Amino acid sequence: MTLSVDLRHSFGDFSLDARFEAPAGITVLFGRSGAGKSSLAGAVAGLFRPEAARISLDGETLVDTQRRVFRPPHRRRVGCVFQDGRLFPHLNVRQNLLYGHRFASGWQAEARDFDPIVEMLGLEALLERGTTDLSGGERQRVALGRALLSKPRLLIADEPLAALDEGRKADILPYFERLRDELGIPVLYVSHSASEVARLASRVIVLEAGRVIGEGRAEDVLAAPDLLPGGDSGVASILGGRVRTRHADGVTEVEVGGLPLFLSGIGLPAGTTVRLRVRASDVMISLTRPEGLSALNIIPGIVERVMPGDGSGAIVRLRAAAGTILARLTRRSIRALNLSEGTACHAVIKSLAIAEADIARSGPQVNVAPEQEVG
Repeated sequence: MTLSVDLRHSFGDFSLDARFEAPAGITVLFGRSGAGKSSLAGAVAGLFRPEAARISLDGETLVDTQRRVFRPPHRRRVGCVFQDGRLFPHLNVRQNLLYGHRFASGWQAEARDFDPIVEMLGLEALLERGTTDLSGGERQRVALGRALLSKPRLLIADEPLAALDEGRKADILPYFERLRDELGIPVLYVSHSASEVARLASRVIVLEAGRVIGEGRAEDVLAAPDLLPGGDSGVASILGGRVRTRHADGVTEVEVGGLPLFLSGIGLPAGTTVRLRVRASDVMISLTRPEGLSALNIIPGIVERVMPGDGSGAIVRLRAAAGTILARLTRRSIRALNLSEGTACHAVIKSLAIAEADIARSGPQVNVAPEQEVG
């Protein structure tokens, strides 16, 4: 199932002019505030009539202004989750969830869908509570459940974590990871957070001033300073691996490209496939394998490219067994090390540089015999 969008619309001095496709999985509309992300999502949801557009879902036309086709929002089977949850305050959690369920096709015959979604989102203990008694993270889980119980063909999440603190975001992100891997429908996810892109995105559409300025895999977009709202400061690598062992000292060993990486803050079981966001500013480069350092992760690699950066900085792209690694260095350091294409070197990454928010489940899990804590 694929969402196809070709849209133009003016809002006074601001205009949208965007074309993209979103297959099953999470497609993130990414860009700074005011780029047009929410307006574009609103057009897909049917919240306004665009001036010129063709929008289709799985080949079915939702909007075609030339043919004067405009399917109203309630007939699009699009589930929406907003920043503030938008729950009905006069209904308890169970009633809010069932309100979404009543819009599903054949909902009375498919009441069996209710319990699995409640269980997946961890809502069992909240069903009889009023919505005003919920935390921000709980409200967002209920809003997500209500949207899913409408059995949508497309889910739109408009900055669903923007109003939450870091702790509550960490609680919600795993649920979106499950949706990406299990739902089988397109999810249009609006965000200006590079960490959310790294954790969730199957595909990224980058917007600026209402235009698409780039699109592709998360690892490619996050490696391109010209596509990131923060420029060089947002550049990061995404490395794929699987959890091997949690050691008794709290450090977890993750296998990446056949090499061990030692990280802190991972509570995932052995065999879990993960993807890791490594900020380029957290990577140091050494020409020889360093000794006597506190950093646990030292990865050999070859310089593929040195890319110009902001101010006095530049981005060094390394090819390593662990994958592509990016380092943000000063040009002075690059000259001092004489780094150029083909230079053999080592990337040095502190274990604590990869925070919990930078570690995500990635796809189906690998069966590995669980290991006990190792001394």
